[in-house]
Amino acid sequence: MPWSITEKDMKNREDLRHLCVCSVDPPGCTDIDDALHCRELENGNLEVGVHIADVSHFIRPGNALDQESARRGTTVYLCEKASLTYAEAQMRIDSATMNDSITASLRGLNKLAKILKKGRIENGALTLSSPEVRFHMDSETHDPIDLQTKELRETNSMVEEFMLLANISVAKKIHEEFSEHALLRKHPAPPPSNYEILVKAAKSKNLEIKTDTAKALADSLDRADSLTFPYLNTLLRILATRCMMQAVYFCSGMDTDFHHYGLASPIYTHFTSPIRRYADIIVHRLLAVAVGADCTYPELTDKHKLADLCKNLNFRHKMAQYAQRASVAFHTQLFFKSKGIVSEEAYILFVRKNALVVLIPKYGLEGTVFFEEKDKPKPRLTYDDEIPSLKIEDTVFHIFDKVKVKITLDSSNLQHQKIRMSLVEPEIPGISVPTDTSNMDISEPERKKKKLQK
Repeated sequence: MPWSITEKDMKNREDLRHLCVCSVDPPGCTDIDDALHCRELENGNLEVGVHIADVSHFIRPGNALDQESARRGTTVYLCEKASLTYAEAQMRIDSATMNDSITASLRGLNKLAKILKKGRIENGALTLSSPEVRFHMDSETHDPIDLQTKELRETNSMVEEFMLLANISVAKKIHEEFSEHALLRKHPAPPPSNYEILVKAAKSKNLEIKTDTAKALADSLDRADSLTFPYLNTLLRILATRCMMQAVYFCSGMDTDFHHYGLASPIYTHFTSPIRRYADIIVHRLLAVAVGADCTYPELTDKHKLADLCKNLNFRHKMAQYAQRASVAFHTQLFFKSKGIVSEEAYILFVRKNALVVLIPKYGLEGTVFFEEKDKPKPRLTYDDEIPSLKIEDTVFHIFDKVKVKITLDSSNLQHQKIRMSLVEPEIPGISVPTDTSNMDISEPERKKKKLQK
């Protein structure tokens, strides 16, 4: 579109085009909404700029685009969409020969980010883990040809630290100006009962996890290392992630608890991604009014309307998560459809009364191995909730035990294909694997009734 900055636009803006500003995005990325700069000042201090696209300048309150954005709430990222890569920025930071202004800026940012992260962790911020997968697609068929867990570089953390800092800074500013009408984001502390499985799992490996505060949890996770089992700490952090509550948007005038448990921050909001989140656009509008760059409008200072908007944003965010997980599950099925039968090492994440939930690190894939099948003799199963463990015949399985599983795609029902896992090692004599785990213990008439209810 033919667009340029006018003299009127410049009256309320500061011109920063003389600075060396760079975005850390992949080649060909079109939705660039954040950039950074870092320069040394005359007094020796470092000045950092977090530059966020002014999306609210273009999407005006109440217009068609604004209404549709408010309804959608968030972008849904499915598997074939482009995602950020930080390889080039990392290469510049690590290079012994590159000393240009962009590289110097990146090195300054990386140095500061490490200090910021250290400070956050000392205050009790959690560093948890969740296995994320990346699919490599065939350029013609768009079928997945490879499946890997995502590699995180130092520059991922670098960008994240400054986005967090910007979000916290903006949250403080909009709450100062609009104590009753600020759109904020909080992460409630989990109830103690949520941590039971984590504490028991750690205890089974002779480790103590303290959960009195986020700081106590973070410190005990840092101490939970095993020289003979390096992956144990990652498994504990994955388990800790499952204990967490869902973070939510809320209106400051309708709540008193603002604390973000995971970040150990007394106040937080979303400001840095206005292209993909509508919450950020509202925050931009509040900030623009707070700094005298834009005017307010009635809905912006109506806490009941803001609370309703937050309710929709929370719902849309949850639905986006479900869609993204379903997309990963679908592409995982496509991947294993072409692979045939695969055997891989796995770790037990949970033990159930008749099953083991396992994680396959190579693929970041989680699945359930069942040990009961309809119309077949049931094995002797002894479930111990305290340890926790599951004894199958004469073999005992504990959380975090290493096993080997066979992965296949069950295509017996073409409309409901699913990944099936069965135990390969250790071998349990006389144990057969269910042919269709989703229909266990359900008769044919009940199955039809279940489908009708769906």
